[in-house]
Amino acid sequence: MGDARYHAMKPLSIAVALAALLFAGSAFAQDPAEADVFARVVVAETDLRAGPGISHRVIHRAKRGDAFLVQTRETSGYWLEVLLPDGRTAYVLGDTVEAVAIDDDAPDAPSKPGFFAPPALEDANGGLALMGGIYDAHGYSEARAALVLAPAIAFEPYAGLALMPDGRRIIYGISATLDLAPHWAIAPFVELGIGGLHEVPKDENIRQERDWFHARAGAGLLVSLRYRILLRLQFSNFVIYTEDRYDNVQSYVAGLGAYF
Repeated sequence: MGDARYHAMKPLSIAVALAALLFAGSAFAQDPAEADVFARVVVAETDLRAGPGISHRVIHRAKRGDAFLVQTRETSGYWLEVLLPDGRTAYVLGDTVEAVAIDDDAPDAPSKPGFFAPPALEDANGGLALMGGIYDAHGYSEARAALVLAPAIAFEPYAGLALMPDGRRIIYGISATLDLAPHWAIAPFVELGIGGLHEVPKDENIRQERDWFHARAGAGLLVSLRYRILLRLQFSNFVIYTEDRYDNVQSYVAGLGAYF
């Protein structure tokens, strides 16, 4: 009876053991299809373009050793479609790179685009930001352009609209912005600005339109996101004044900007 049960269980035991060995082998085996393919630059410098051809504009310049995740393994002519660190798609000439398969766990694996991205200010020339928030505890919106002189320095003309209980204020001027850590994905900045303010009352029979001057000082954070988009968080203190009076107000705004 015992021998019969032993002989009956023996094939089942062998099958279980073989299944366990196969499972362990598949878990530790390296599957080349699962490794990411990167295009590594093998020349001193190469241009990455917005499309597959030299007629498309250059959107990034790479140096020897830089690696970019390949989007598709097929080529468009002699061009490879790759992913930039900030999430944008670009094309690189196949003769200037070599394709390498690198596993995620490899110590030299290049980083992939994530929620944050390298700061767009490093090679930007200009930008535009749209923000909203509060000004003196009332609704406020502001648009500002940017002329980037260096990664840490920019001049930013701005225009804003504050909706007050008794009318509206149109604010305009220009500021100088200093980025304290332009190479960080989350970078603090400070700004100083000057300009004017035009006040339009709801009821002109009670109070006439009037003009003010203003000076502003502020600080905030620039958060670099994918596709060269920045989240801007900013606090500003305004001193508005005329020849015979002055006032002090604060604004808190947040918005998105794109740099190019």
